[in-house]
Amino acid sequence: MIQIISGRKGKGKTKHLLDMANKAITEAHGTIVYLDKNSKHMYELSNKIRLIDVFSYPIHSYESFLGFVSGIISTDHDLEQMYLDSFLKLSHLDASEIENAVEDLKRISEKYSVNFILSVSEDDEFLPENARACTILAL
Repeated sequence: MIQIISGRKGKGKTKHLLDMANKAITEAHGTIVYLDKNSKHMYELSNKIRLIDVFSYPIHSYESFLGFVSGIISTDHDLEQMYLDSFLKLSHLDASEIENAVEDLKRISEKYSVNFILSVSEDDEFLPENARACTILAL
């Protein structure tokens, strides 16, 4: 399953994502990973959630980002949910390229039973149809 929180920069997407992750860990039977562009939110997340600073790794393209996500999944068979803050920056995409990324994540989600929750810095109305269908909160 893919869920998207959309909205322009500064609208509060990260706060909602952090709250969702912290709530989810109280009910989770497996592990939760939170991917971010730095470790700034380390103290806002439960210590049971693994925070990964993606920008500390040599990831310079969407393909390498997808490989990175796949690597995380392959090493953690108990992984239930993956939160991706600032998805477009992490994945090296812009909003016009998100359509294929949503389809890629859907396939990965179905195959490995991992739910992806993304924050996307774009107004919901400008996202492609498949991304809008996954939007749970538009700010």
